[in-house]
Amino acid sequence: QVQLVESGGGLAQPGGSLGLSCAASGKIWKINVMGWYRQAPGKQRELVAIITEDGGTNYAHSVKGRFAISRDNAKNTVLLQMNSLKPEDTAVYYCNAGVLSGPPRYWSSAYWGQGTQVSVSS
Repeated sequence: QVQLVESGGGLAQPGGSLGLSCAASGKIWKINVMGWYRQAPGKQRELVAIITEDGGTNYAHSVKGRFAISRDNAKNTVLLQMNSLKPEDTAVYYCNAGVLSGPPRYWSSAYWGQGTQVSVSS
């Protein structure tokens, strides 16, 4: 099994910054894509940003230029730096990872963290 543990988040004022961290542990051979998703009250979960094993990134239009995703493959961690925060960024943020587990046998699965609250308010 694989576990994703998130940290960071909290309360920020509009225009402020917060950072999120997610560490994966368990039966990991390698991690393909890692990413962050968010879910605001009454809304569906949406993609925020993803990063591939070789560092390729993709962002939601709403956060492009304000958020930055990065990863440390040696530590199986993914970070999300959030700048110029807006009230509409308020949501529960979830870490996601596509993991290849093994050996001796190998299998792929996607895992989610437990979620961390980000609130942006004056």
